[in-house]
Amino acid sequence: MVELFWTEKAKQSLHEIHAYIAQHNPTAAKSVVKSISKKARLLTQFPELGAVYPDIATREIRIIYYTHYRIAYLIVNEERIDILGVFHGAMELRKYLQ
Repeated sequence: MVELFWTEKAKQSLHEIHAYIAQHNPTAAKSVVKSISKKARLLTQFPELGAVYPDIATREIRIIYYTHYRIAYLIVNEERIDILGVFHGAMELRKYLQ
C-alpha cells in the first residue's frame, strides 16, 4: 500500500480552509477537513485515481476533487504519494504548483 505524505503547503491549505469555514460554522469546518482527508486517503489504494493536471510539464501532478476543492498530488514512487495542496475550485492552480 502507498503512504500519503502531506507537504507543509498542503497542511497549511487544510488549516486555512478550516479557519475560513469555522468563522461561520466550526462543526462544518471540522467535517469538511475530515472529508477532504478521507478523500485523499483513497489514493493509498488507487494512486492513479486523479486526472493528470496538464498545465505543469515538469512533473505529472494529478488532481482529485472533493466538492469544490481540488486536491493536488504527486506520485513520488510506488510507495509514496505527496499531497501538494488543497485548492478551492476558483483558484488558479498553475500559480501554486509551479
